[in-house]
Amino acid sequence: QVQLVESGGGLVQAGGSLRLSCTASGLIFGSDIMGWFRQTPGKEREFVAAIRRMTPKTYYADSVTGRFTVSRDNAKNTVYLQMDSLKPEDTAVYYCAADQSGYRPLDPDDYDYWGQGTQVTVSS
Repeated sequence: QVQLVESGGGLVQAGGSLRLSCTASGLIFGSDIMGWFRQTPGKEREFVAAIRRMTPKTYYADSVTGRFTVSRDNAKNTVYLQMDSLKPEDTAVYYCAADQSGYRPLDPDDYDYWGQGTQVTVSS
C-alpha cells in the first residue's frame, strides 16, 4: 500500500540546520511532484517546497527561499528538505506529500498522499 514516512525533525537553535527525509513506498514515487508543507496549531497547512520527478524543477515559498533546499533520490525513493539558517518562525509540524498530477504544486488540495508529519522546533 501507499506510504510516506518522514524523519529528521527535532529541536535546534536559531541559525542551525536540520535535514528532513521522506521515504515513499508503493506506486507513489512515480508521482510527478513531491512536496513539503508545514502547519502550526490553529493555522492552515502552508506550502514550503516541492520538486518534480523528471526534471530538476523546484518550487519554494518566499519565506524559505535561500535557506531551504529540496532534493530527491529516485533510486532510494526518498525526498529531502535541507533547512539552514533556521528561525523560530520555522517551528511547525512538517509534512511530506505526493502529487500524482503535478498541476498545482503549491496547492495542498492537489496532493494525493501525505505522511504523518515530523515536528521541527527552533529555539531563539
